[in-house]
Amino acid sequence: MARWCYRHRLVVLLLWVGALFGLGFSASTAGTNYANVFSLPDTDSKSAYDLMEKAFPNTSGDTDTVVWKVDGGSVRDQAVRDRIRPVLDAIAKKPGVGAVASPYDARGAAQVSKDGTIAYAQVTFVKRANEVPKELVQDVVDTAQGADRAGLQVELGGQAIQRVQEPPQGLSEGVGIVAAAIVLFLAFGSFFAMTLPIAIAVFGVGTGLFATQLLSHTTDVPDIAPLLASLIGLGVGIDYALFIVTRHRRGIQRGLEPEEAAATALNTSGRAVLFAGGTVCIALAGMLVTRLRFLDGVVIGTSLTVVLSVLAATTLLPALLGFLGPRVLSRRQRRRLAAQGPEPEGASGLAARWSTAVEKRPRRIAALALVFMAVLAVPVLSLRLGATDQGNDDGSTTTRKAYDLLAEGFGPGFNGPLQVVTEGGETSALVKGLENTPGVARVAALPPAQGVTVIQVVPTTSPQSVETDRLIDRLRDDVIPKSGVEAHVGGVTAVSKDFSTVTGDRLPLFIGTIIGLGFLLLLVAFRSLVVPLTAALMNLIAAAASFGVLVAIFQWGWGLELLGLGREGPINAFLPVIMLSLLFGLSMDYQVFLVSRMHEEWVHTRDNARAVRVGLAETSRVINSAALIMVCVFMAFVLSGDSGAAVAGVGLAAAVALDAFILRTALVPAAMHLLGNANWWLPGWLEKRLPHLAVEPKEEPAASPDGARAESGPASAVHGFVRTVDGEPVEGAAVTLLSGGGRQLDRVESLADGSYIVSVPAPGTYLLATTAPTYGSRARQVVVGEGPLVYDVELAEGGVDAVN
Repeated sequence: MARWCYRHRLVVLLLWVGALFGLGFSASTAGTNYANVFSLPDTDSKSAYDLMEKAFPNTSGDTDTVVWKVDGGSVRDQAVRDRIRPVLDAIAKKPGVGAVASPYDARGAAQVSKDGTIAYAQVTFVKRANEVPKELVQDVVDTAQGADRAGLQVELGGQAIQRVQEPPQGLSEGVGIVAAAIVLFLAFGSFFAMTLPIAIAVFGVGTGLFATQLLSHTTDVPDIAPLLASLIGLGVGIDYALFIVTRHRRGIQRGLEPEEAAATALNTSGRAVLFAGGTVCIALAGMLVTRLRFLDGVVIGTSLTVVLSVLAATTLLPALLGFLGPRVLSRRQRRRLAAQGPEPEGASGLAARWSTAVEKRPRRIAALALVFMAVLAVPVLSLRLGATDQGNDDGSTTTRKAYDLLAEGFGPGFNGPLQVVTEGGETSALVKGLENTPGVARVAALPPAQGVTVIQVVPTTSPQSVETDRLIDRLRDDVIPKSGVEAHVGGVTAVSKDFSTVTGDRLPLFIGTIIGLGFLLLLVAFRSLVVPLTAALMNLIAAAASFGVLVAIFQWGWGLELLGLGREGPINAFLPVIMLSLLFGLSMDYQVFLVSRMHEEWVHTRDNARAVRVGLAETSRVINSAALIMVCVFMAFVLSGDSGAAVAGVGLAAAVALDAFILRTALVPAAMHLLGNANWWLPGWLEKRLPHLAVEPKEEPAASPDGARAESGPASAVHGFVRTVDGEPVEGAAVTLLSGGGRQLDRVESLADGSYIVSVPAPGTYLLATTAPTYGSRARQVVVGEGPLVYDVELAEGGVDAVN
C-alpha cells in the first residue's frame, strides 16, 4: 500500500483534499447539533429532575444573571434605579430574550441583599446556553455593562455569558501547531520535513472534527467532544507522522532510494502506528463501561479523529514523501550523503551514551525514577471529585466577579441552591425540618405546579464545600425520612455530588477494563507475559503521578495563578475517566514504539541486554521529541477558555512528560535489564493458542531448516579479530552467529589477541553480533561462500549498533 500511495501520490493527495473540503462544506451547511445529554439513572437527583420537568416543562431556556453593587447608599436609591431600569428594559426587548426578572418589580424584594448594596436580575433566554447566538449574548453583556460607572459595579454570570468570554475558536490549536512546528524544525533541521507531521495532523483532525459535527445530527455528541478530539488528534497525528518520517529519513541516510525508504518506514514504523492507534481507540472505548451517556459522544468524536489521523499517516504521508523525495533531508544532510556516502547503521551521541548508562546502573536508575514518581503521586491521596463552576474562573472575568458578588450579598450557598422536590402530600413538616437543619441558610417553598412542590434550600456553605456534600447526605438520610414525606434532593450541586459518587464507584471497573484490554493486545503483539505486565504497572504509576500533579495545581492551588486558570477547587468528576482513557492510550503508544524496536532486536539476536540497549538508543530521541510536541499541544489548551479542557491539557501534558522522560526513558529499560530474558517469557501452551499479530514486518522465509538463506554446500567458518578503533585487541568479546530468523548457531569469546572463529553450517547469509562490556556492541550481516570467511570486527567505546 505504501508503494502504491508513493507512486500515485497526486491521486492520494487529491482524494484527501476532496475529503477535507467535502466534509467541511457539508458540516458548515448542516451546522451543529451538539447535545449535552447528562443522565444519571437510579440517582436521587435524577428523580428530582424528572419531577421538576413534569411540573415546569417550559423552562428549558438558559437563565443568566445581571448583578450590580453600589459603593455607597443603596441599590434602591432613585439614581441607581434610573440607571439600571432602562438597561433591564432594553435587554428584555432583545429578540431571543424571554423574560427579565427585576428586583424593582413587585416580587423582586428577595433579589436585594440585606444591606441593600447588592442586587441581581435574572435574564431568561428562549434557548439553551449552547444554542443562544453569541452575538445576542455579547449584546446583552455590552448593554448591561453600559450602566457601569464610578460607584456602581455591574457584572454578569451564567452559562451563556461564560461562552462569550472564551477565546476565539482555534486559538489553542493554532498555538499548539506553532509550538509543534518549532520542535519539529529543531529535530529535523528541514522545513519540508517539519511540514509533513503538521500536514498529517491538520488533515486528520480536520476531517475528524467535520465528521463529528455531521454525526452530532444523528447521535448525542456533547459540545466538549470536538475540543477533546482536537486535543488528542493533534497530539497523535503529529507523533505518528514523526515516527514514520524519522524512520524514512534514516533509511535515506543509510543509502536507500526514497521510495524504498518510504516502503520500509511504513512496513516498520507504520505497523507500530496502526497498532498504537488501535490501542488508543480501545482505551477510549473503555469509557463505555462506565455507562455514562455524557461520555458516549466523547468516545465517538475522539476515536473517529484518531482513526482518521492513523489513516492519514499511513496513506497521505507516503504520498507527500513521494513529492519531497530526498528533500525530506536538510541541505546539509544531502550534501553529506553525496560526499561521504551512506551513514553506518547504529545509534550514537547522547542517546547511545544514556542507553549504555542505563545498562550499567539499572538498579540505581530504577530506584531514583520510582522515588521521583512516588513523590509526585503523594497528592493523589487527597483527590476530591466534584464539579467546577464560575467561582473557579479567572478573577478578571465578569462571571467570576458576578459569582463573588452574589456570594458576598446573599451568602456562599446562593450560587448552588438545592431543590427538594416532592409530589403531593403535606409539606409543612418538611419545610420546618429543613429550616431547623444546621447548614441551611434559607428555605423557600414555591407554589405547587402539576401536583409537584419545589422547596429551594440555600446552604450556608459554597457549592464546592465538603460541608455542602454532608448537608445533602443529611437531608437525604435524616431530615426527609423524619418528615414522613417522599422527597428528592436535586439541583446542580446535588447532581454534581451524585455524578462524583457514580464515577468513583465505576472507576475501578473502568481502570480494570482498559488495563486488561491493553494487556491482551501487548501479549499478542510481543508474545510475552512480562512486557504487558510491566506496561500495565507503568501506566498505573504514570496515572498516579499525573493526578498528583493535578491535585497539587488545581485542588491545592500550587502555581494556579501563574497559569491564569482561576481559583482552586475539586477535580471535575468526569475528568479521571477521560484523562485515564487518553493517558493509557498514549502510554501504550510509547510502550509500543519502544518495545517493538527492542522486540525486533531480540528476535534477531536473542540477547536481552543488547535488545534493550539498542531499542532505547534508537527510539529514546524520537520518543522524547514526540513527547515534547504533545506537551506543547496539550499545554496550548490552557488557552481554550474551557476549564475542563484546560485541566485535561495540563494533566495530559504532565502525564506525557513523566511517561516519556522518566518511565520509558529510564524506568522501563532499567526494569527490563533487571528482568533479563524473563522479559520475553511465554508458556509454550499459551504460545500455541495465541493469534499472531505482527507489529514488526515478517521475516523473509528461510530457504533452509536452520533459517539462513543457505545454499547447498559443506560447513564452513567465519574467523578474524576483534579490535578497538585504535587497533588494540579486545579479549573476552562475545561473538555470536545467528540465522536470519534469529536462532543462535554458535557463540565464542575472543582470545587474548582478539582472535575468534565460529562455525557455519552451510553457505548463506547470517548475522554476526559482537558484544564487549566496555566497548558496546556491533552487528552485521555476513555472506559466507564455499570457503571460510575472514571478517574483522572493530568496536568503538560506548557504541551501540543495531542489526537492522
